[in-house]
Amino acid sequence: MEGLLEVLRSARKVAEQAEVFSASVRATTIQFEANELKQVQTRESSSSALRIFREGKMGFAIASGGGGWEALVDMAVETSQFGGPANFQFPSSQDYSKVRIFDPKIEKMAMERMVDIGKELIAKIKGHTPDILCDVQVTKGTSSVSLINSQGGEGGYDKSFFSLGLEGILVRDTDILWVDDSESSCRPGFIAIDALADRVIWQLEMAKKKATVSTKLLPIIFTPLGVASVLLSPLVLAFNSKTVLEGASPLKDKLGEQVFDKKLSLWDDATVAYGVGSYPFDDEGVPGQRLPLVVNGVVTNFLYDLQTAALAGTHSTGNGRRAGGGFPSPAISSLILGKGDISFQAMVKDMKEGLIVEEVIGAEQGNLLGGDFSGNVLLGYKVENGEIVGRVKDTMIAGNVYQVLKELLGIGQEARWVGGILQTPPLYCSRVSVTTKGS
Repeated sequence: MEGLLEVLRSARKVAEQAEVFSASVRATTIQFEANELKQVQTRESSSSALRIFREGKMGFAIASGGGGWEALVDMAVETSQFGGPANFQFPSSQDYSKVRIFDPKIEKMAMERMVDIGKELIAKIKGHTPDILCDVQVTKGTSSVSLINSQGGEGGYDKSFFSLGLEGILVRDTDILWVDDSESSCRPGFIAIDALADRVIWQLEMAKKKATVSTKLLPIIFTPLGVASVLLSPLVLAFNSKTVLEGASPLKDKLGEQVFDKKLSLWDDATVAYGVGSYPFDDEGVPGQRLPLVVNGVVTNFLYDLQTAALAGTHSTGNGRRAGGGFPSPAISSLILGKGDISFQAMVKDMKEGLIVEEVIGAEQGNLLGGDFSGNVLLGYKVENGEIVGRVKDTMIAGNVYQVLKELLGIGQEARWVGGILQTPPLYCSRVSVTTKGS
């Protein structure tokens, strides 16, 4: 913190307001390729960023590693000549809620244990499908964030993280099958190897038989992985206040209106215990919170940082995030889609003919801003008369997120985390366009 104070003191001599932010990360990754241990890698990185308000304009500078404080101040002064208007105040001193995001066990975890976790996971998958080739990544790490500004705002926190991911490929004659899944948490004990393995084995089991589907409108069950690969990106973009202020979000005039099915609720939550997206305060020193975005289908909030909040005449929601320590912009912490009242099995049983979609590639090729999606089903299963009959190939789906989520047949009663930043149940959607090759 002493280095940050030094920068702040120097910056205050040449600027009306100043903010210094620093972040560091240390991570160790164990990587397996084609079932064999490939490499062990440890990486460390750190950066410091200075933002100043000088003569009504904003200046910004970033530096990797420590030291070089004077150069940081000089760069920020130089960029302020061309900066946008400084139209907000940095937050003053506040009490931040305690958010559980650090587990000391992660630092103590031996590399040998990480290697064993990877081997155990591969052994479980190969026990079901001996000729599968698995790529596995096991990562542990810690990060530190510190922030101080000229208005008295000050804070710092440490975070731990642990992730486990598997991609499997099965080649039989001309048929290639990809399966994958992952788990992430700030606490290794929250990750169940058996549960991850069971989900991948379920994918392999359902994909044993092949099935065909016709070109038509069909009901679709998006599994949590399917929700993440198809529906997540357009929604994240639409709730971003930058997109709203630019007039590009389909939700820009929809605050307080029912846009989605009444069964659907969605919120952003930076306070989830041991969530990898959680934090006590965002990268601008604004407290993190549980922010409702959709309540019973009604649009209730957008994601703001300090700058977009000032432009909109409102307050930051604590969603100012920095990619690689850079300039803050609005972004999610952890998105949570509320659970429903129907089991996955009951959804399947209800289908006369339909699809279960696990993963789509190329879904973001459509008009993301408009909510359109279109892509190839990398992994999906045909349902006939309430039974999963096999994996579909050469199949595409297309639709619009807002139309799909306006009339839902059901929302699953069990939810899971995907990628550490989205918690969602499966979604049972009524009519989605399905196209198959040659039809």
